[in-house]
Amino acid sequence: MIKVGIVGGTGYTGVELLRLLANHPQAKVEVITSRSEEGVSVADMYPNLRGHHDLRFTVPDVETLSGCDVVFFATPHGVAMNMAAELVGKGVRVIDLGADFRIKDLELWSQWYAMEHTQPEMAELAVYGLPEVNREQIKDAQLIACPGCYPTATQLAFLPLLENTLIDHRRLIADCKSGVSGAGRGAKVGMLLCEASESMMAYGVHGHRHLPEIKQGLALAAERPVHLTFVPHLTPMIRGIHSTCYGVLKDPVDHDLQAMFEERYADEPFVDVMPAGSHPQTRSVKGANMCRISVHRPQGDDTVVVLSVIDNLVKGAAGQAVQNMNIMFGFEETAGLNIVGLMP
Repeated sequence: MIKVGIVGGTGYTGVELLRLLANHPQAKVEVITSRSEEGVSVADMYPNLRGHHDLRFTVPDVETLSGCDVVFFATPHGVAMNMAAELVGKGVRVIDLGADFRIKDLELWSQWYAMEHTQPEMAELAVYGLPEVNREQIKDAQLIACPGCYPTATQLAFLPLLENTLIDHRRLIADCKSGVSGAGRGAKVGMLLCEASESMMAYGVHGHRHLPEIKQGLALAAERPVHLTFVPHLTPMIRGIHSTCYGVLKDPVDHDLQAMFEERYADEPFVDVMPAGSHPQTRSVKGANMCRISVHRPQGDDTVVVLSVIDNLVKGAAGQAVQNMNIMFGFEETAGLNIVGLMP
């Protein structure tokens, strides 16, 4: 049984970590931190966890956290960067659900996150935690940069096409929709029920922080820089991401795209390639660590359309983080994650 610490346990990804780890057969949460909620019982803040975690929030402290085998950071950008090096130096493995170590080009990172990156050595050490790509590196990693939610759904959609050089890497489009939980638990006027309900809007059209992360991953798959138009949308639902991804075939011959996707993800426990002609729904993955994908070629033309759905808080955050932990510690990869999506 490994000892787990969570820094930043009051947000949606923090409580998702607590929910998933409550039933993990080989991990026990020993430390949960929050500066603003010091002394508050986890069960008082989140009654769904009553009887599962007998913990109180404490102020983050490296000495206390160093008694853990692994520490998750479910924090805004800039927090993990200031603590990860010391924890790793003490032999603790770190999984950051934030953005501090996702982008290898630190000048680019600073442009998008409006702060200086102070830990270049840790950024170099970090392994990007997309298991479907980096499983072998994750096994021995000391520091994991857990992918963002939009990047997870979008990369899984494009990977088979780029790895097989079937589509033009200069003409990629990702049209993505997210539920409001993606904006976090903090109070924001735009996230109020009266503001977000019965409405839908695009945002970040001129640039979104997840764009360089997605391009970085797709460039590795394509083995060259890619050009991507990425447009996120806010959708009036609580959980879920739907990525509709478009690519143009280089050679419009009769490719068996269905077979290619099925073969690429045949051994992936958390990617479900649906039958030909399917249209995956976000509700089918609600609460589950699953990405459901379908691939289409409308009218047999030269455009490929890939539909990819995930729960932004699970496969897009906490579930993927636990999946990384399982790989790092040699556990069954599905441990604690065999959860069926909620319907309706």
